[in-house]
Amino acid sequence: MKNIGFLLFIILFLGGLLSYVIIRGYQSLSEFRVIKLTYAISFVAFFALLITTLMYADTLHNKFANILYFVSYTFFILLAYLYLLFIIVDIFRIVNHFFIHIPKESMLVIRLWSMIVGLIIITTTLIIGNYRFNHPQVVRLEIKSNKPLQNKRLKIVAASDIHLGHYINKDKFDKYVSLINAQEPDIVLFAGDIFDRNLQPVLDQGMDEEFLKIKSRLGVYAVSGNHDYYGGNKHRNFDFLTKSGVKILLDSTALIDNSLYIIGREDRTNTRRKPLNEIISGINPNLPSILLDHQPYMLEEAEKHNIDLQISGHTHNGQFFPINIIEKKMYELSYGFMKRGNTSYYVSSGLGIWGPEYRIGSQSEILVVEFSY
Repeated sequence: MKNIGFLLFIILFLGGLLSYVIIRGYQSLSEFRVIKLTYAISFVAFFALLITTLMYADTLHNKFANILYFVSYTFFILLAYLYLLFIIVDIFRIVNHFFIHIPKESMLVIRLWSMIVGLIIITTTLIIGNYRFNHPQVVRLEIKSNKPLQNKRLKIVAASDIHLGHYINKDKFDKYVSLINAQEPDIVLFAGDIFDRNLQPVLDQGMDEEFLKIKSRLGVYAVSGNHDYYGGNKHRNFDFLTKSGVKILLDSTALIDNSLYIIGREDRTNTRRKPLNEIISGINPNLPSILLDHQPYMLEEAEKHNIDLQISGHTHNGQFFPINIIEKKMYELSYGFMKRGNTSYYVSSGLGIWGPEYRIGSQSEILVVEFSY
């Protein structure tokens, strides 16, 4: 019932956007009868496709589902940006009505050309955004522990928010694994949201083969993210990872090479997750520690407990403008690097995506940390 209610909310919300965009687009194209009818009918058809995708795409064959996702989610981005465009035009119309007084005939021309130019800008933005998604960058950091020096150096490759499933399929994951291996990591860390929702498309595509291709001297470690709970059975997800050579840290720690701790927290979706002080109660405080916590909330806890480095994800750096601007108001650190006290923090924009295959105002990435201790 909860899922049905949420889906109904989404349909009504998107339906409201659609109605506004169709009406304003129809008015902007008022002089072109065939074009404006084609515009309205096409948007209704794509809206129906989007709702169908949200409801049923997970049950379809992977290749067909991928096509549905790409077309539907591209339409969603187009719908959202046209909505913003028409809002801006309407604000200008209000200002014109009270202060500028441009004639009606001239305003019709302005509305038409604002739509044409807007569509050109949106199309260009989508092309660039798709490129930024499909060509992840490598972010490099050098961090030195404040603990007693052991004269050691560790190359860490970290990734978050892969969202494996129909959309981030085996082919894309294979490219991610190749990018990770190209960094020649000593250890690989996944900071949550490895899966998108349903594990079944991951099983159907045999993605365990890709996990087993990861080359790391000291192993592969991961923590849970909120999406790892959405498939219905988190234990099934974690069992799959364990069998694929990934060590899951759920409110637990791992001593690496007898010289460094990896601390993994359950995602805060689990309201019963342990407090950080309880998780680290048994570790040697003189050894360096790296914390994986998917959602970047309560950053002061890591500083309080003298953690050397916290790696988080979850935010995707907004993924699409202007959400990244909103997120900067929501989080102390929504993206990038920060140091507070003896603790360094990095919140990654993520390697994969949720939803549309575009990065607008953000960039897909992996993190490479040269950690000295």
